[in-house]
Amino acid sequence: MRKIFLFLIILFLQINNSYSQELNCKVQVVSKQVQGTDKRIFNALQKIIYEFMNNYKWTNNVYSDNERIECTFYINIKDHPISSDIFKGTMQVQVSRPIFNTTYNSVLFNYIDNDIEFRYTETQELQFNETSYTSNLASLLAYYSYIVIGLDYDSFSLEGGTPYYEKAEKIVNNAQNSPYKGWKAFEDRKNRYWLVENLLNDTYSPIRECLYSYHRLGLDIMSEKVNDGKTAIIESIESFREVHQKKPGSFLMQLFFDAKRDEVVNIFSESFPEEKTRIYNVLKQVDPANDSKYQKILR
Repeated sequence: MRKIFLFLIILFLQINNSYSQELNCKVQVVSKQVQGTDKRIFNALQKIIYEFMNNYKWTNNVYSDNERIECTFYINIKDHPISSDIFKGTMQVQVSRPIFNTTYNSVLFNYIDNDIEFRYTETQELQFNETSYTSNLASLLAYYSYIVIGLDYDSFSLEGGTPYYEKAEKIVNNAQNSPYKGWKAFEDRKNRYWLVENLLNDTYSPIRECLYSYHRLGLDIMSEKVNDGKTAIIESIESFREVHQKKPGSFLMQLFFDAKRDEVVNIFSESFPEEKTRIYNVLKQVDPANDSKYQKILR
């Protein structure tokens, strides 16, 4: 009987490990700008967000612990009136991806949402429904969870993130009657609505294709074939010229370079002169506002 009991425990642990959640999400809630409020509420908020992000099953796919997607949600509460359940602030979302055969993690996405507002009480439970809008906090977290998962899939397979962007788009559609900012097209050209719209818009498909070729055909092979990897990265960024001609300074391209700018400079600072010139010429064309940073490649 004891052997059977031990066998069941081991089997349970193996199954539990095999069906691990998708995200390995670090959550930090800070409230330095809020005065006169019991800090316990912010600790409770941080805990419930952490549990929601890491325990909810976002897909039907099987993940092992070491396959979980590394991401960080940094929430800065700037306004929380005393005797109120309203929280206002910003949320920085960052996601990174491991590079094959190295200990290096490459940043895929680093974005600050400045329109964070929601209601929360200390006894509240977070519940998410894919078919309807239940609360702004749950919708915000679910939306960015699907964006994070979609970006990760895009970096491993060509446009592999589409099903998860479609889930994020559904959250946007469900939130159109929400009183909170960030969900509607007319409010801002760089908000949640436009982020997922751009990701699913064929006009910007070269950017999504770049996410795959830059990482899978570029960074992932550099531990063994440095020159081939660099060439793939250059060619992937050169494809941005098409998008730049149609939509110069596009939101999605800015987000790509916000995540990748320093990395690209570091990669090509140690290259042959011809390679340096080639990558610099395309970077100054598609991201001209940051030409001074790219000039470091030529030094």
